[in-house]
Amino acid sequence: MTSTKTDILHILGEAIALGERREINFNVAKLHTRTSLEVPVIIERSKNPGPTVLFTAGIHGDEVNGVEIVRQIIAKGINNPKKGTIICIPVINIFGFLHMDREFPDGRDLNRVFPGTKSGSLASRVAYKLMNEIVPQVDLIIDYHTGGSDRFNAPQIRIKDGESVLDELATVFGAPFVLYSKNLNKSFRNTCYKLGIPMLLFEGGKSYYFDSKITNTGVNGAKRVLHFLGMLHSKFKASNPKKNCVFIEESKWIRAKYSGMFKASITINSKVKKGDVIGHITGPFGKFHHFVKADITGYIFNVNEAPIVNKGDALFHISTKLA
Repeated sequence: MTSTKTDILHILGEAIALGERREINFNVAKLHTRTSLEVPVIIERSKNPGPTVLFTAGIHGDEVNGVEIVRQIIAKGINNPKKGTIICIPVINIFGFLHMDREFPDGRDLNRVFPGTKSGSLASRVAYKLMNEIVPQVDLIIDYHTGGSDRFNAPQIRIKDGESVLDELATVFGAPFVLYSKNLNKSFRNTCYKLGIPMLLFEGGKSYYFDSKITNTGVNGAKRVLHFLGMLHSKFKASNPKKNCVFIEESKWIRAKYSGMFKASITINSKVKKGDVIGHITGPFGKFHHFVKADITGYIFNVNEAPIVNKGDALFHISTKLA
């Protein structure tokens, strides 16, 4: 990947030369108490020119695994590039992060208002500032997410089908699964795609929950991509993934046929066969027991960990067609 950017990087009104380190505050509004909320944008530039990579997390304020991954990238010094520039924004939705809420105080999902507007809602203004003052300066984005509450995602990369550059980068990242998924309208990923900026969207774990296996996968994937781009310092090792990535072209949800207490009996990342028992739904009074069976052969890459489910709830995300 060859950078198309100039030697001087212009971000949030600051000019940053090669070899400089800068921490710039990204702020759009204050709390109702008039207290300023400042989101640090951490920029590390090598003296040697090269690509500009942006690591982001916390678009949804409750997705703490992603925040922890970017935090580790900074704390371990992985973001100090051998060449080029690395920009880290660990928490984009600082408003949601403060309240451990997925959304902004205005009730909007930041990932559904891109590219935003300069004079719109609070979420829309944050999207606008991100898309106009930071994103145009970068060559690649790795955006970290987690599953929704109680739904635990296996570590996976989500990309648009038919993009050879993304296929290559996703393989390099080395998550257990690569899921082909459409770019959602008004999402961060779709807006960057329209600008011609490639993005790897990482999903892993669930909201409100730290998981060391997920964070290790996210950090190691970042190191592999940086190594592939020639940006990782030699003091860091970019180990090969233990297994080859499974590319999933199509998938479906296995849903609850009954309401009750639920417990999965298989581990995430497992390959199951049609007819295998993969979970149980029971009644609290000992008179009801239903075996949840796989209705197709495939890989389980999301498991509902809620103890109580209702009829129709999504229990397992399973692959139906591999690429």
